Formats: sequence, C-alpha cells, structure tokens
Amino acid sequence: MNRNIIAILRGVKPKEVLDIAHVIVKAGISQVEVPLNSPSAFESIELLRDEFEGSIQFGAGTVTDIKQVEVLAKIGVNFIVSPNFNPDVVKATKEANILSYPGVITPTECFSAIHCGADGLKFFPASLIGEDNLIALKAVLPSDMPLFMVGGVGPKNFSSWIKAGATGFGIGSGLYKAGESLNIVSKKAESIVLAYDEAQ
Repeated sequence: MNRNIIAILRGVKPKEVLDIAHVIVKAGISQVEVPLNSPSAFESIELLRDEFEGSIQFGAGTVTDIKQVEVLAKIGVNFIVSPNFNPDVVKATKEANILSYPGVITPTECFSAIHCGADGLKFFPASLIGEDNLIALKAVLPSDMPLFMVGGVGPKNFSSWIKAGATGFGIGSGLYKAGESLNIVSKKAESIVLAYDEAQ
C-alpha cells in the first residue's frame, strides 16, 4: 500500500539515521525526509540513498536556497520540501528533475507555487489553517494537486483532514524526536500507519 506519509526526521544524526529509517519503513512508511537543519544532514541523506535507493522515496526538508538544491541534486534525492515558497528553489528543483513540495498557506502562495511547477503543496503549519480553510481552498485549487498537511497533524485528526481534502501528511515530532529510542519510534510509526489506514 502506498501511504502518503512523509516521516520527518528532524535532528537525526548520521550514526542513527539508518536504524531509525529501517523501523519506520518496516512499519509501512516509505517516504523519509531529513531536514537540512539536522546535524550533518547531507551525510544522513547520502546514507539513506546508499541503503534505500530504489526501495523508498528519500529527500530533504527545510530547503531554503538554490545552493542547497544543487548539493541535493548531486546526491540524487527524490523530493525536496521547503517551509516556505521560494520561486527560485521550486524552479531549481524542477530543473534538476526532483519533486518539489514548497510550504504555503495563502491562495496566492498556492497558485504561485503551482505556476512555478510545484508537484505538491505543503501546508505549514497545518494547525493554523484548519480543516475548514482547507475545504475552502480545495474548492479553487486544481483537483489533482497533492496537498500535504504538516504541523499539528497525526493519528487523532487524520480522518478529519482527509475528509477536508488532504492528500497526505508530513509527521515530525509525532513520529521522531532527537534522541528517542528505536522502540519508541517503532511504536509511534505503527500507530501512525494504523490510524492512517483506518482513516482512508
């Protein structure tokens, strides 16, 4: 089953990234993001590539400038996620044939990002937008545009967000916090997958 869940491993270190990723993938999540404000993030992403290339989707988050995109293109990531909408970052990402998920909130940002070639929209922080606002936006956005909710989303509200039109979710601290044990992350991942499947 292809679940639209992106595991956000903010704060993960290279020495632990593969062990963390393995328990997440085993639970049924096949998209893993390392935010660039994590320790030695590029090294962690390279490790994910070497271990998982072809079997999962791996990428980078908190990407805010085109120099970062250039490094990530050389590594060979599958997707790039940003907390904001920067036209230059989206265009550079698409020129490198990488999926682009910029962060948006307003209708203007949404349509500008789509115009620049975004493959999906990341609503961040989703908790500030709320399901009612998403319903209103969904009415005017292209029906085939993937909409990912990030920030304040999780097992307790997957169902209401999906009903409002969400395509998928990015889960950060609800799945992984720096320093947490593999056992804790594994249990969180399993509960997230179970709740997601039940909400479909």
